[in-house]
Amino acid sequence: MNQTVKLSRTTEVIEIPSGRVSTLPENMSVRIMQSRGDSYTVWTDYGQMYRIEGKDADALGMQPHDGSSTAEPPREFNEQMVWDVLKSVYDPEIPVNIVDLGLIYSCKINPIDAESDSKRIDIEMSMTAPGCGMGGVLKADVESKLSRLPSVKEVQVEVVLDPPWDQSRMSEAAKLQLGF
Repeated sequence: MNQTVKLSRTTEVIEIPSGRVSTLPENMSVRIMQSRGDSYTVWTDYGQMYRIEGKDADALGMQPHDGSSTAEPPREFNEQMVWDVLKSVYDPEIPVNIVDLGLIYSCKINPIDAESDSKRIDIEMSMTAPGCGMGGVLKADVESKLSRLPSVKEVQVEVVLDPPWDQSRMSEAAKLQLGF
């Protein structure tokens, strides 16, 4: 995107890479670096990077997005839906989704009980760097988005650091996109 805008109002942001929540003041100039999924990564004139949630897109002069989708009616749950949702979550610093980055180590889908079609999804995921402050933010994104799928009643996401992530876990498409 690489578009510079002034914030139309004081806006809650998440500092990258620390994951610390703060605010940016009205009329502050920011450069929109990327818009992936339902959030924006912006850069300030002071060299700081922040994530702005889709619900606050109006502060950037964009259409607000609350993370839900009204385009499609609910359909019957299937495993591909889970992977599609996971591919809608992006690393705020890298314009690649967490699946293609190789951050998803395990995805298990199990019935909660035999009497209903309720599902539980257990995810093990990693970060590109140990101690990344965005781990909790990405974990919450995954939990929130997966919990909106039909029949899903429980979602558990665990951030693991063993084995450590490295570039060999990336998909070929991600490597090409990033010039590796």
